[in-house]
Amino acid sequence: MTAQRIHAIDLARSLALLAMAGYHFTFDLMLFGHLPPGFVFQGPWPLIARAIASSFLFLAGVSLWLAHNKRIRWSAFWWRFAMVAAAAALVTIATYYTMGAQFIRWGILHAIAAGSLIGLLFLRAPVILTVTIAAAAFTAPHLARSEVFNAPHWVWLGLSTEIPPMIDYEPLLPWLCPVLLGIATAKLMTRAGAWDRLRHWQPGNVTRAALWPGKHSLAIYLIHQPVLFGAVYIFTRYL
Repeated sequence: MTAQRIHAIDLARSLALLAMAGYHFTFDLMLFGHLPPGFVFQGPWPLIARAIASSFLFLAGVSLWLAHNKRIRWSAFWWRFAMVAAAAALVTIATYYTMGAQFIRWGILHAIAAGSLIGLLFLRAPVILTVTIAAAAFTAPHLARSEVFNAPHWVWLGLSTEIPPMIDYEPLLPWLCPVLLGIATAKLMTRAGAWDRLRHWQPGNVTRAALWPGKHSLAIYLIHQPVLFGAVYIFTRYL
């Protein structure tokens, strides 16, 4: 399995983690008053946040295909799914006690877990069907919003007209879209033989060090924000 690992995927995850850490650091600076109120909700920042979230979900779709394209390895899938789902639950519980009403009811880890589960249905589906459903998932929140979905138990779906305040929110719709696009793209790259060529790429020493975060993306996701938040707090409080 080590010989078959595609370093380019780990590098892409590392770059996505770096971008995410930069965004969260900016958010923390705003939270502690070092940047104007609402700074990360203005200008290009909302688009940057969406691009970062999309990159993680897209890579989740790519990885799902690479891991299970020949056959679904159920034990490996359920182990990974359980880890992501447990991490998502941990984020919900932690933010419930630290952020009050703005706690994360359905964030990026929830979206990755749900998207991976649904993505199994598209591993053998035609690419055109996968892309069509991805487009439907993207447009659904713009076309199918209804007060019927305003009840709290529908918050995961993304079709409500009233969204509770949350510090992070990636509901199933439209965020299933990048997962499915990742699966479709990975399929097309397999047909083109692109993955076989990428497997032969061996990074240099500097680049190899940059792969480490991408190989431990879940752990880094969980610990990076407490570390950044604590650092900004100490700087604000004592320096």
